[in-house]
Amino acid sequence: MEKVKPVIISSPTQTHRCCSRWNYYIPSSSSSSSFHSHFVSFTLSTTCRVNSLSQQRCIHQSALANHHSQTLEEEAMASSRSQLVRFPLLMDDTDTTKYSACTIPWRFASDDPCVVTPTELSWINLLHSGIPSYKKRAESDTSVPDAANKAEIFAQRYAKILEDLEKDPASHGDPLDILLLCRLREEVLKELGFRDIFKKVKAEENAKAISLFENVVRLNDAIEDEGNRLENLVRGIFAGNVFDLGSPQLAEAFSRDGMSFSATCENLLPRPWIIDDLDTLKIRWSKKSWKKVIIFVDNSGADIILGILPFARELLRRGSQVVLAANDLPSINDVTYSELIEIISKLKDEEGRLLGVSTSKLLIANSGNDLPVIDLTKVSQELASLTSDVDLVILEGMGRGIETNLYAQFKCDSMKIAMVKHPEVAEFLESRMYDCVIKYNEV
Repeated sequence: MEKVKPVIISSPTQTHRCCSRWNYYIPSSSSSSSFHSHFVSFTLSTTCRVNSLSQQRCIHQSALANHHSQTLEEEAMASSRSQLVRFPLLMDDTDTTKYSACTIPWRFASDDPCVVTPTELSWINLLHSGIPSYKKRAESDTSVPDAANKAEIFAQRYAKILEDLEKDPASHGDPLDILLLCRLREEVLKELGFRDIFKKVKAEENAKAISLFENVVRLNDAIEDEGNRLENLVRGIFAGNVFDLGSPQLAEAFSRDGMSFSATCENLLPRPWIIDDLDTLKIRWSKKSWKKVIIFVDNSGADIILGILPFARELLRRGSQVVLAANDLPSINDVTYSELIEIISKLKDEEGRLLGVSTSKLLIANSGNDLPVIDLTKVSQELASLTSDVDLVILEGMGRGIETNLYAQFKCDSMKIAMVKHPEVAEFLESRMYDCVIKYNEV
């Protein structure tokens, strides 16, 4: 299959105008059992879905203008998934250390392979509790004929799979872990024709976050002290990471009340966080810049636009090259590679800058992943080819940076940054709900 060359396309001339305003709420992070409401006013800007993928997934620096049929798109997706490789910056396996994607051990060698462990059961129950939220999203997917009936079938099929696993942990082959549970859920959805049941809410949240981007960046730029500015950017990443519809509690709260970026920033749990290497990071930050940084990104909306992109812009301003690695295929409300291309194109000005900062060193890469968690032995060849000269790897989000890869070791500096949003994760870390994790390792 012929490989399409990377394309550079000029920034859109359309500017974003406020057309309406309304209030949204978000649960306070101060309690794991109850939520406090906070108002924030959002400006809404229109957004346009550009579904543009090349036959072979390649790296772009801005939005593609081409539209491909679903058949060609699916062929490209299948092609990219069939060519997955080990992430080259993972520390090599040895006799004493071997990479394992999943952070939390669900069972031990002494456990009966035919009997579900308490940890496995708690995670099965967690995924089961999310079924109603998925069903509701699927019912409203207008791209799928007879969506309501198929959504009910999804709920029944996935519930049956989880019940089977509860009776026999080996009933679906692979070792039972979070990767398998997420994979099985996505497979059932796709079998019924559901490609992206969170598409509408992602577009809505992207539009709202885009309208707030300039103000968030201006506030960061106004902080003169370098260390304080870094801390504010880190807090912004935590606040944005709340937009996670994979968490049943947050999905319910979002459906009921919406989310507020500013209120979340103000209500983060106080330091020290459960894993808090921010001071160490500040020291490293003050000494010199990294040459090249890869960031595995997480959710759409405030997460990517108000959390990660201001941080990435600051890295660019300091001279770093930045690679944003996004999912190949939709999963929950995670931002995809094609969606991120579109977001960047909307945020850049006519000169290709992000509020005065050049994007000539910004690359958007397809990670090859299609889950809200990630196994770093299975990334795209395109991403692997970009790892030369990389001296910092960042895994953002609970799925990529805590539930998987918290203890992953790399050949360069690394950072895992996320908010704790599952009770099972809080129990493992012995943390509070909505606690924060910033784990920085320097090589």
